[in-house]
Amino acid sequence: MSAETTPRGVGRRRLLFGGAAAGLGAVAAAGGHLAGSRGFGQGSTELERAGLDEAGSNGRQTVPFYGRHQAGIATPPGAYAAFVALDLREGIGRDRIRSWLRMLSDDAAALTQGEPALADTEPELARNPARLTVTFGFGPGLLAAAAPEKAPAWLAPLPAFGVDRLEDRWSGGDLALQLCADDPMTLAHAQRMLLKDSRAFAVVRWVQPGFRRAYGTEKAGTTMRNHFGQVDGSANALPGSPEFDRVVWGDSEIPAWLEGGTSMVIRRIAMNLDTWDELDRRGREESVGRKLDNGAPLTGESERDEPDFDAVTGLGFKVIPDYAHMRRARPDDPRQRIFRRGYNYDAAPEPGGGVSNAGLIFVAFQADVTRQFVPIQQRLDKLDLLNEWTTPIGSAVFAVPPGAAEGGFVGEGLFS
Repeated sequence: MSAETTPRGVGRRRLLFGGAAAGLGAVAAAGGHLAGSRGFGQGSTELERAGLDEAGSNGRQTVPFYGRHQAGIATPPGAYAAFVALDLREGIGRDRIRSWLRMLSDDAAALTQGEPALADTEPELARNPARLTVTFGFGPGLLAAAAPEKAPAWLAPLPAFGVDRLEDRWSGGDLALQLCADDPMTLAHAQRMLLKDSRAFAVVRWVQPGFRRAYGTEKAGTTMRNHFGQVDGSANALPGSPEFDRVVWGDSEIPAWLEGGTSMVIRRIAMNLDTWDELDRRGREESVGRKLDNGAPLTGESERDEPDFDAVTGLGFKVIPDYAHMRRARPDDPRQRIFRRGYNYDAAPEPGGGVSNAGLIFVAFQADVTRQFVPIQQRLDKLDLLNEWTTPIGSAVFAVPPGAAEGGFVGEGLFS
């Protein structure tokens, strides 16, 4: 007779549920004891979050809005992001675009400094900017209406790639707003205010929320990880370095479309976590060419070590396979570089789909999309083992104008 049916034994279900009930009783008793103890719920020494700022100073941190370059590119990324694309309403021409950009810039400037927008009906929600940044990007439609002569040649949909399964609901747009902050309430409020500004001029095409680790979870400057557990962006040039300036803001060889401006590519990449789970650790590391624990190349010891693509194993196989993502993404031409600033997403599973509906909002900044981004993507399209578990489902290209002078507005150079 089994333990579940014998009267002498303790059945599995009885043990589970009886034990759970006993556990709840113990928790309730402990809770009563703590509630009656001195300082419970009032920052008692037993329950304090040691080492964390409890005064809210992070919420008061600000990033300047005005400057030669727009914030949100070289700026250390906020923990949360919202990417918003809008389409111009019919009949919106040059003069009305100018008015719209000024209104957006004025309110973005206020919100990033902890001040309410002009018609803010919830000004209390603006008091804690939490390093809020707002970055503007112009799509083909906006430039065609406002200043067609200034549109760069690369401002168009990307070439078709074999791995793409693009959906209209995540692609295109006349104006992009990249909002980043360390607080999701700040982000939601800023998004709402800027969309209220836009109602008479444009309609929302898509909104993509994203996230990284919450503020204080990791040491500042730590490379983000994606849903595969891999570090994402190890090869980035460091903001403020000559290499970063060359990659993002351009130089005499590859100039930006406007001085102080750049380009932004946004790709929504679905990650098949359900089949990724079937891959062992060695296979996961070989697919990207890096160690999972610290992001070091398979030929190195630390994340920033230079990979040795010629190294071979004792059996003569390459340590970093030719199909590894980092090998395919690493150009032989040093000018084919980009600056990644992506965010993870995790949406509700699609009806009838798998357990997960997660992925990466891949964001790349570079002076020239055609000369820097496209060659990399073409190599990945031809041979990248990660293509087995990743599928681009959204794509958009935007021209990012320079920053605004105080009292001016983003995109003012289009109207001079």
